[in-house]
Amino acid sequence: MRRVTAAAMIGAAFLLAACSSSSSTSASSGSSSSSGGSAASAPVTVRLGFLTNITHASALVALKEGYFSKDLGSAGTLKPTAFSTGTEETTALLAGQLDAAYVGPNPAINAWQKSSGSAIKIISGAATGGASVVVAKGITSASQLKGKTLATPSLGNTQDVALRYWLKQNGVTTTTTGGGDAFIKPTTPNSAAVLEFKSGQIAGASEPAPYDIEMVKDGGTVLLSEPGVTTLLVVAQSFLSAHPAVVADLLKAQVQANDFIKSSPAAAQAEANAELASYTGKALSASIVAAAFKEITFTDDPDASSLTSDASQAVSLGLLKPVSLTGIFDLTPLNQALSAAGESQVSS
Repeated sequence: MRRVTAAAMIGAAFLLAACSSSSSTSASSGSSSSSGGSAASAPVTVRLGFLTNITHASALVALKEGYFSKDLGSAGTLKPTAFSTGTEETTALLAGQLDAAYVGPNPAINAWQKSSGSAIKIISGAATGGASVVVAKGITSASQLKGKTLATPSLGNTQDVALRYWLKQNGVTTTTTGGGDAFIKPTTPNSAAVLEFKSGQIAGASEPAPYDIEMVKDGGTVLLSEPGVTTLLVVAQSFLSAHPAVVADLLKAQVQANDFIKSSPAAAQAEANAELASYTGKALSASIVAAAFKEITFTDDPDASSLTSDASQAVSLGLLKPVSLTGIFDLTPLNQALSAAGESQVSS
C-alpha cells in the first residue's frame, strides 16, 4: 500500500501553524528545489495532495496515465500524497508541506481565509457533482432525521457544510459539537462511515463518490444530490510565484486527464480504480465505479458562482467568518493550457 497517512503530517502541521506566511513561503520554496542558488533551472519536487475519492479521478487518471511525469519532464518530479479529507490537505498546505492539492471548495475557502488570502490560489476546477446525502431505508424527509446520527468526512468540509445547510433549510438544527436536532459525527476514513451505515450505527451520511454509491448499494436512499463544484486544483502562492512553468505543466496534465475521462470513460474508470486501489489496498467493483462516474461531471471550469454559494452557506452555519473571495482564482495558466489544447476558456 502506497498511501501516506495524513496523521503524521497533521502533527507537524500543528507545530508549524504559528509560523508566519513568509516562513511558510520560505519552507515551500526551499523544499521544492534541490539547489537554492539556481532554483529556476534546478529540478523541482512537486508535492501534490489528493483524496482517495472518485471525485478526484482527474488526479488518479493523471497519475495512472503518467501525465504529470510526462508533462513535468526534466523540470520536476511529482511526489503524490493521499489524504482522507480536504481539511487535512489544507492543514498541510498552510504548514508548507504541500505545493499543490486537489481539494473541495470549503477547505480551499478556509485556507484562503486563515491565511488572509496569502497562501493559495485556485488554478483549475476538476469535478462537479458526485456527493450525496444517503439515509437508511424508510427515511424520506429531513424532519425524520431528528434524533438521528449522521456522518460527514470532517467538520467544515464540503459535504459537512452541504448536509448542515440542507438540514437547517428544513428546520433541523445541528451544532459543531454534535448536538442539536440531528447529530453530525465527523468520521474518517470515508469507508468507516460506510461500515457504520451498513451496521446500523448511523442513520446516514453526506459522502462523496464512491462512498455514497456504496451506501446506496447497502440499502440507502439518496435524499439530496449535492450540487456544485466538488473538486478544485489549488496551488501554494509561493510555489506559483517561484515555479510558474511547473504549474503550467501541472495544468497541462490536468486538462489531459479530464479529456481522457471524456473520450475514454470505460478506460478512465478502470485506471482510476486501479490507481485508487494502490493507495487503499482494495479495488472497487466496476459497477460502483461506473455509477460514481455517472453522477460526476469532470470539468476544468472551477464554477466560481458555486464557490461563492459554498462560502455563504458556511458563514450562515457559523463555520466560517464572512470572507471576500476576490483574488482567490488565478485562471490565466489554465486558460493558456486550454487554448493550447484547442478548448474553450473559463472565467472566474
